[in-house]
Amino acid sequence: MITPEARGAWRELEARLRPYVARRVASVADIDDVLQDTLVRVHRGVAELAEEERFGPWVYRVASNAIVDHRRARKRHPLPANEPNPEERPALEPDSDLESELAECIALFVARLPSPYREAVTLTELQGLTQKDAADLLGVTLSAMKSRVQRGRGLIRRMFEECCELTLDCRGRVTECRPRASRSQA
Repeated sequence: MITPEARGAWRELEARLRPYVARRVASVADIDDVLQDTLVRVHRGVAELAEEERFGPWVYRVASNAIVDHRRARKRHPLPANEPNPEERPALEPDSDLESELAECIALFVARLPSPYREAVTLTELQGLTQKDAADLLGVTLSAMKSRVQRGRGLIRRMFEECCELTLDCRGRVTECRPRASRSQA
């Protein structure tokens, strides 16, 4: 029998993962599928978690892998074009190899941010907390958290612009990314 405490812990974990998955998956049904897959993987793998590994980042890595596996499965078995999915909503990010490559860069750039910006961006963008929840967690005002997130995003954008030539569509999504020629060659 599952204790009420254990059920509560799983619900809390699901509540924290849902916004993270929702930003990366196109439909409500798919969000639920990816969440279920993530929770099953966490349940199966938690016993093998090394003590030096932190649980939170490990869970988000498991969720990220579940999202990638879901996308691969969708590419292999797409929905028929004449049957629109009623739960479909516009994807927030393009589903492509470019997105995967940029996601790896973002993690590196976030790690290079100064501490207050790194914490703010990690909590809100990578872990899916609201800015209010992140502010409460760090013990700062909501205004301070909003400023940190905005400045952190700006720093990440500058890092991208320094190393890459980005082409954006009309919605501001990256459609192409090419490494910049080194400045010494110019």
